[in-house]
This record gives sequence, structure tokens and C-alpha cells, in this order.
Amino acid sequence: MSKPLFSILLCGLSFALTANAVAGTEVVSKQTKDLYKEHCSSCHGAERLGGMGPALLPENLSRLRKYKAITVIENGRAATQMPAFKTVLSKDQRTALAEFIYTKPDAIPRWEKSDILASQIINHQPGSLPAKPKFEADLMNLFLVVELGDHHVTLLNGDTFEPIHRFKSRFALHGGPKYSPDGRFVYFASRDGWITKYDIYNLEVVAEVRAGINTRNLAVSSDGKSVMVANYLPNNLVLFDAESLDLLKVYPVKNSEGKTSRVSAVYNAPPRNTFIAALKDLKEVWEIPYPSTDKNQSATERAPKVRPIVVNDYLDDFFFDPDYKLLIGASRDAAGGQVVDLDLGKVTSSIPLPGMPHLGSGITWDYQGKQVLATPNLKEGKVSVIDMSTWEVIKDIKTEGPGFFMRSHEQSPYAWVDVFFGPNKEAVHVIDKKTLEIVKTLRPAPGKTAAHVEFTKDGSKVLLSIWDMDGEVIVYDANTLEEEKRLPMVKPSGKYNVWNKTQYERGTSH
Repeated sequence: MSKPLFSILLCGLSFALTANAVAGTEVVSKQTKDLYKEHCSSCHGAERLGGMGPALLPENLSRLRKYKAITVIENGRAATQMPAFKTVLSKDQRTALAEFIYTKPDAIPRWEKSDILASQIINHQPGSLPAKPKFEADLMNLFLVVELGDHHVTLLNGDTFEPIHRFKSRFALHGGPKYSPDGRFVYFASRDGWITKYDIYNLEVVAEVRAGINTRNLAVSSDGKSVMVANYLPNNLVLFDAESLDLLKVYPVKNSEGKTSRVSAVYNAPPRNTFIAALKDLKEVWEIPYPSTDKNQSATERAPKVRPIVVNDYLDDFFFDPDYKLLIGASRDAAGGQVVDLDLGKVTSSIPLPGMPHLGSGITWDYQGKQVLATPNLKEGKVSVIDMSTWEVIKDIKTEGPGFFMRSHEQSPYAWVDVFFGPNKEAVHVIDKKTLEIVKTLRPAPGKTAAHVEFTKDGSKVLLSIWDMDGEVIVYDANTLEEEKRLPMVKPSGKYNVWNKTQYERGTSH
């Protein structure tokens, strides 16, 4: 059978597919396809390749049994934006949609090395833009605010809280922007695979490249030389030179038996000079050293090999101790966490954490002479505080509902946590780090979601988002907890301070 090439459109962007009718593909009725188009395509893509939500293809659903998929369609899914369709769709319609997403598409999506190379856009050659900023500000106290509502980013002065510049981003940025070590450049990853390098000093896009079809996040090496991208689709990691986003290597993600996996996320581990990847469908963690900086070597020679570490369960979510010796991970479906010693390359402890701890939003501080880890829970209304020497839970702090983001700062006496999921989404709790008690609950915008706190460089101010199309970023005094200013924004989500992110401040996510 011949395999002609054609293109399809995903979120306004084209990519090549190999059209190959799959033998035995079930016939899907027009009614079911119309149901998918009406209720699912806006989040999961017209071709099921992902958008705001993940791709819905058999290869991406290996950990979700079909009967559970029907339940998800019926009742929604905890800790996600997936709504319940029980009152919208009949039982037969829900079943038909579940059958559809487990059916292979007529055209198998591909995004290979040649596609990545062909997608690269160079707007400015390395070194061609001035090293002096176009604006006056403390360059280490800048914020980037991602506005999901209309796909823009605002550069904010962290001293005056005045916007410096607002620019359009790619569709649905995901995983948080990552800065170069000096804070001059920032790298964005969009859900549909586009990686953008932006020069903050010159307010210009330097380069772009499309790393995949459905992308999770990226990480920038501590030497500022390389960028690693984690993909759901294809199942791979992609390594780029940070200077011009030249492709260095594609890492297909599969185990020794050939089983493939989506990549949940990739992280930079500064003291180790490595990238660490969480795998969605394999009980492994991958550690990959930074590539060689020897320009006389070929890209293949520069790219390092993978060190796989076997773990006890799938790890959907990660947290690292400040020394990056220990990785603390948890599975969406497991009751508890695992402690992985990265030096030894094995699981050394377990943590009793029922519900769904959001370790990726965990933070540490010193409490009564010991270092503790605090994490919100995506299913239960609590924050768990854990002794990092014994891995015992010191206290579960009751909250008004499941939370998503938790933040603090070395100079702050408080930790902030939202109540992102459930009816009390307008609430934000402020916890005293010395007493482990909630000292104040803020409700800055009744009926609207209040979430994601970020501190200024010195920890004296706190910025909080109101996640609404008619949203705001609210500035608080971090010590008195008094509101100081409101900045109108279009569904602002994350706010990322240059100093906190480049210095790996203990109170923020990495």
C-alpha cells in the first residue's frame, strides 16, 4: 500500500503525517465523531493529538483501562480541568466516545528528526542583539506572567509592579517558562510542541523550533548550553543547543523490552549537571548528563547516554531535596510516595501519603531544627508536612479543599497554598511555618479561582493570580498580608520571578 504524505491542521499549525490506513481499524459512526467534535476537540484537538488536554490515542492511554475512561467521561477527573458529562451525554454516548478514543486513527501521527529540523525559525543570529536592556529595572527581580486567556505574556517590573512589555505567545504555554542562568533569555514550551527562545533584554523572539506534537515541559541546563524537551507525543525527549535551538539528539523513550512511554516532565538537576525525566508509562526514572560543549564534536558525539533507574511504581510527579541527591515521587493512583537515592540509583524509602500529593509543587523549610517537605494534595483538603530525615508525616494541615500550588520564600515566615479544586477555589490559605497553623484565609475575588503565588526576589511581596478572563494579579505585603495593588490580566496563571527561578529558591518550584 502506498503511503502518500499530507498535512493536517492542529491549533493553526501544520505538521506532516504518514497516511497509513490501519488494518482492522474499527468503523466509527459519524454521530460519535460529531460528539467528539462538539464536546472534546476544543481541549484534546480535532485529531485527538492534544491541546489544552492530553492526546487521546490508544498509545497514550495504556495506563487507563477502557471502563475507567468511561467513568472519567461520566464523572470528570480529579485534579484536572476534565468536566463531568453525566448529565450531558447518555450512557451509550459516553461508551461510544470511550470506544472512539481507543481506536487507532486512520493516519498515524509522526514528528521525526527531519520535521524538527524543517520547523526551526531563526529570527536573530546568536550575539547579534545588544547585551544592554531596553528598559530600566532590577533584572533579577523581573516577573513573567503567563496570561492563558488570550495567549500572551507580560514582563513585569518586580519593584514597581508596572508592566514593561506584553507580547503574544504560542498556543497554551505549559510547564512554566525556564530562564537562562543569567536571566537574559527565557524558554517557553507550548502544548503543541513549539519551543520559543525570547530575549528579555531586547524584547524579541530569538528562535523557535517545534519539538513534538504534544509537549509537557522543558528544562534548561545550569551552564546555559542546552535545553531538554519532554514529549507525550511522540514518546521521546529532544535535546537542543540553547544558543540557536539547533537539534542535538532525539531520545526515543522505551525500556529494554521495547515498551514506549510518554514523558511526564523533565527537570534540571543543577549540582548533578544532569537532566532528570519522569516517565508516564514505565516504572523508571531517566538521568541524562548535559551534553559536551566541544563544538568540534558532532551532535551525536556530544549527546550523552541515558542512565535508567528502576522504581517501584510509575512516577507522575517529582520533588527534589535541595541537594538534588534525593528524588521524591508519587503516582496518580498510588497511596504514598517513593524516595529515590539518585547516587545509589534505587528506591530507599516510602512515604505514607494517601490521596494524591502534588509533589511537583512541594516546598521545603526548616522546622524545629529539621528540614521538612510540605506538599498540597490534589484529591484531599490538606497539606502534608513531612520530616525529611525520617520521612514521617509530622502533620496534615486541614484546608478547605484540594490544592494545586504551594509557595514560600527563605525570607518569609509564611507558606501560601491555594484551594484550586472544588467549591472553595476562591480561598488561599497562609500557613505559619513555625507553628504549622493557618493564620489567615484570603478570598480576594469571591466566586473566582485564586491560585499560584510567587514572591519577589527579597521575599517582601507576594503576587497572586485570579484565574479568570476578567482576571487580576494581586500584590500583597508578604509580612503584613495586606493587599497593595491589583493589575488587570487575561486569565493570568503562573508568575515567574527571575531570581527565584535561576537561584532555585527553596520556596518555589523548580
